[in-house]
Amino acid sequence: MEFKELTDEQWKYIKPYLPPQPITGRKRANDRNVINGILFVLITGCRWSDMPECYGSP
Repeated sequence: MEFKELTDEQWKYIKPYLPPQPITGRKRANDRNVINGILFVLITGCRWSDMPECYGSP
């Protein structure tokens, strides 16, 4: 199965369900990259350690 990143239209529906960034402390990684990374692993069936670096560290 071929993986395609989330489109802007799809992201528009997902973003409101995510919690806001914390006011204090360390900020979270880019939410869109994290979700695309999770979807990449689920759709392609690759191992977390084989995930492309553009989605963050495994």
